[in-house]
Amino acid sequence: MKNKILISIHPDFVDKIISGEKKYEFRTKVAKKDIDKIIIYSTHPTKKIIAEAKVKRIVYSNPDELWQETKDFAGINKEYFDKYFKNRSVAYAYELGDIFVYDSPKELNDLGFTYAPQSFVYI
Repeated sequence: MKNKILISIHPDFVDKIISGEKKYEFRTKVAKKDIDKIIIYSTHPTKKIIAEAKVKRIVYSNPDELWQETKDFAGINKEYFDKYFKNRSVAYAYELGDIFVYDSPKELNDLGFTYAPQSFVYI
């Protein structure tokens, strides 16, 4: 059985995901369970669950190799990427597939949460 996770993402990056400019969501840690969807919580100032994305696969390798594979649809620049993965030997990215934007954004408590996850939570 596949799982879903709820993750917090800065609104600028959420906009890039929705537009298709950003097809990879970078993380220092990923879910251990097999997931097929990410529920996207747009952080301050939006503070709403606004979309979900299918996960095609999880990509990981050393940061330089991951950048080479993902840079065309990273939605971030190399400087930001390097800072995010500084002193890391492994870098992770969720490769995003179809994006479904909700007609009406949802509140965290609609899914039973009272606060946004620091990294992610299983749904």
